[in-house]
Amino acid sequence: MPASKRQFLTARWINLVMLNYEVDPAILKPYLPAGTELDLWDGKALVSMVGFLFQDTRVMGIKWPFHADFEEVNLRFYVKHFDGTEWKRGAVFISEIVPKPAIVIIANGLYKEHYRALPMRHSITKQGNSHTQFLYEWKLKGRWNKLGATVRNALVKIEPGSPEEFIFEHYWGYNRLTDTKTMQYQVEHISWQVAEVTDYIFDADIAELYGDAFVPYLSAKPVSAFWANGSDIAVRMGDKLVVEG
Repeated sequence: MPASKRQFLTARWINLVMLNYEVDPAILKPYLPAGTELDLWDGKALVSMVGFLFQDTRVMGIKWPFHADFEEVNLRFYVKHFDGTEWKRGAVFISEIVPKPAIVIIANGLYKEHYRALPMRHSITKQGNSHTQFLYEWKLKGRWNKLGATVRNALVKIEPGSPEEFIFEHYWGYNRLTDTKTMQYQVEHISWQVAEVTDYIFDADIAELYGDAFVPYLSAKPVSAFWANGSDIAVRMGDKLVVEG
């Protein structure tokens, strides 16, 4: 996709909580877009539970009333696509939750994402001078589900070749359209800073949200827990990949 494609969405993504779990690659096969393959970390297929805030969101340059600042929680995994010249590292979203129905309509319609709208809330709680807790919640069937992390108040750069780099620095999105067609779009942002996660929480109805196949993996201890400060981002207009054969 040429870098000159028009920006579709701009925003700030901040306070990103990432709990990362190893899964059997077989459960990701139904979601794998044509023309991509799993991007493995140390031979492992990972999925991430992600919570973060959108701020100052604009679609095609327009800031829509009551739709600029909101929470998102998603479940994603990692792929790569060879475009004939280079490998592009990207993410595939299994499920995305936001509190705004209009966002669901736009994202699912244009990018074939998998958004759903649920009541959401978040909190940021200082724990003395050394730590801060970031908590994202969404209400499903009358119960508040939770994803959060307690973080040491000390920012550091992401180290090249680190697990944090693998998780945070995927700059493409891919969605399965059919067995031979894939939606591809570019996401732009600077390299973020991270802070040490000293505790975390994930309490959710996994089966209802993601299906029974994910229950044993998302019920286990995550292989890692990360937090990043975030930055301004831009999502460019998408296009379709057609894979022959």
